[in-house]
Amino acid sequence: MNTFAIPSGSLVETPRRRSAHAPADTYASEAQTVALLRSGAAYRRERIQAADMVTTDEAAELAGTTRVTINAWIKAGRCIGVAHLRRGYKLPRWQFEPFVFPHLQPLSQALGSQDGWQLLAFLESPHPALDGQTPRVALEQGMDANRVLGLATAEGH
Repeated sequence: MNTFAIPSGSLVETPRRRSAHAPADTYASEAQTVALLRSGAAYRRERIQAADMVTTDEAAELAGTTRVTINAWIKAGRCIGVAHLRRGYKLPRWQFEPFVFPHLQPLSQALGSQDGWQLLAFLESPHPALDGQTPRVALEQGMDANRVLGLATAEGH
């Protein structure tokens, strides 16, 4: 028997008919996809150029360490670094404040990612469970870090 042959008597799912109310195509068009990718690229460019973003050398000075250590921290999820278009990383300055820095690695682990963009998006996106605040602002205002960590765990799984 050919491995691609379907034995007689096997159940083969037939295509389902679309209802009159179902959309013709549930996938984004090529034009919609291109527009979305362009807007994402524009956002990333703008975010990297924002006034609160620093280089690894500047981050090392803020943290009292070396650029090599900062790069190791980025790879370990201990701090947020987003790839810069030229070379190296840009980092949000605010992450080195004591209300955020100790929580970055646990948040990275809870989210299951060391990706700087994912960590940054989580910390800078308003969340209904935080009364519409961003996790960063919630931490800044003294909210229990375990609550923010719980949100990260839920989002990461």
